[in-house]
Amino acid sequence: MIALQLFPSRTVSLYMGRMFLVRTFAVLAALVFVLQFLDLLSETSNILAHPGNGTPEILHYLSLRLPEIISRFLPFSVLLGTIITLTTMNQNSEIVALKASGLSAHQVLAPLILASMGVAIVSFAFNDRIVSRATATLNQWKNVDYASIPIDRGDRSNVWVRDGDDLIQVGQIRGRGNAARLSDITLYDRTGGNLVGVVHAPSGVRAGDGWKVGPATRFDVASGKITTIGTTILGKGVRPDQFTLATVDADGLSFGGLNAAINDLADAGRPTKALEGSMWHKLSSPLSALLMPLLGAIAAFGLARSGKLFVRAVIGMALGFTYFVADNFALAMGNLGAYPPFLAAWAPFLLFFLIGEAVLIRTEE
Repeated sequence: MIALQLFPSRTVSLYMGRMFLVRTFAVLAALVFVLQFLDLLSETSNILAHPGNGTPEILHYLSLRLPEIISRFLPFSVLLGTIITLTTMNQNSEIVALKASGLSAHQVLAPLILASMGVAIVSFAFNDRIVSRATATLNQWKNVDYASIPIDRGDRSNVWVRDGDDLIQVGQIRGRGNAARLSDITLYDRTGGNLVGVVHAPSGVRAGDGWKVGPATRFDVASGKITTIGTTILGKGVRPDQFTLATVDADGLSFGGLNAAINDLADAGRPTKALEGSMWHKLSSPLSALLMPLLGAIAAFGLARSGKLFVRAVIGMALGFTYFVADNFALAMGNLGAYPPFLAAWAPFLLFFLIGEAVLIRTEE
């Protein structure tokens, strides 16, 4: 009957889940305190270097930086919380008692996996609603050397947009929506990938579903002649937001916001592979908490009196940290275009899930 149950008894499950969560968040609090202190030591001088900045600005920086540190080191804390919990239970022979009652290794770990699933859900919501906004604000503040953040009025420069085979370059765009005004416009007229003409105009405004530009001139590649064509309409179907899209900061956007930005960039004919990898990573990164009980489980099984408990704990830590290295490596390869976006985000998770299962089954045998 016990073998058919997914979890141990309710009392044991609550005991293990509470122990795991308390140790996880205690480790997280210690890590965040130390790392935030070190971060403040390195950044305080830069904040105070701007005239007028003082204690309020340092506290503002602390409020923006703290969520990012919590988000980054929560998976590490789950790993260490798992190892501490299982090592303590092994030393007290609680794991032996649970195994002797007929529970399998997966049943012993079930309360920890369920608790880590809750941590993953909270982590995703925290990243999506708080960390992304704090990161976006902090990056803008750093870009102006901790001065007052200027209001973004939508002005952009050197913007490229694809219109079918044609390419449109705009030197500067001011305003948003249908009120946007273009300056220094160049249309590269292409047919089958070959350049056939270049249209240039000093200014342009929105007109219907296109853009009215003028006074325009056209350079014909075949004849080598320049012709004055006055006011003309180009870029039909090109939306204003395709011009106003700037460099997208994946870390500063929520999952939904990043997905919308990727769709807009794709419509504008811009590359999106790196951003797609970052979007999928916003899902796989919180779910890494689910792997930690599997990777740290090696510390739970095996006799504590054998003298190898410390070695088992170190191996569990090594597996966990190797996962984080592989995850960052795969994401970097995805940004370079070497890995497809989905593979870059999910391959380390699936690989180390299989490794964790293999180690757990081998240990149980």
